[in-house]
Amino acid sequence: ALPEKKMVFKGLVTNKEDVNKLMLTPLIHYPLLGGSALITFEKAEVAQRIIEAKEHMVELSYGEELEELDRCRVRVQAAPVDILLPSALEIGLTRSSRSILVSDLPSLGIPEEALLDKLELFFSKTKNGGGEVERREFVDDSSQVVLTFVEDGVAEPLIAKGHIQVLIGKGRYELKISPCMSGDITNLQFQPSCCPRTVLLSGIPDVLGEEPMRDALEIHFQKASRGGGEVDALAYVPAGRHGVAVFAEDAG
Repeated sequence: ALPEKKMVFKGLVTNKEDVNKLMLTPLIHYPLLGGSALITFEKAEVAQRIIEAKEHMVELSYGEELEELDRCRVRVQAAPVDILLPSALEIGLTRSSRSILVSDLPSLGIPEEALLDKLELFFSKTKNGGGEVERREFVDDSSQVVLTFVEDGVAEPLIAKGHIQVLIGKGRYELKISPCMSGDITNLQFQPSCCPRTVLLSGIPDVLGEEPMRDALEIHFQKASRGGGEVDALAYVPAGRHGVAVFAEDAG
């Protein structure tokens, strides 16, 4: 089962050919066990070399914790990072008959609740084309507000106008009125994908502090003589702990 997620379309439709297109940007949460690390190189061929070698001896000659030892090495395993990406998505959309989406809100520097009060006062008056408001709320991660009226027949005339002049405080602002759409995922399919520039390192013993171990790993895998190359990012989770790595779309 998929977790519930509120989604807001923030794109721009430029022509009629784009009307039926929905662009999604994957954001993958990847669990990372203790004693492992994710290392991302600037070049995919470097990551491939590290994976093909499978095992690596990493020298730990860092910090005061090991000063009594002439040399200390640990053996770590390298493996590809395989994730599941959505390959097909179907969403069933429903248009609310009693709700409107209000956007182009001004930045007034007042609390959200105060702005919601002012919007409710305006849209609850019949002379403004409104009616009694049942619920008002900001859409998550946006500056848009959903207003739901008690009765049917109020929302549609407002939506048909498209824009409306609203008096807020001492100013008059033109707000955009749009239909309020809700959707449910009806079909979602995945396909396996391999991260070309990222390597999973496992079997890392808990013999150094978190920062010294991270530095030791980066120093080792950045050396061309060890088959490495320029490191773009490195995340290390010590033994006994758990972490979550977030993969976004590679813009490179």
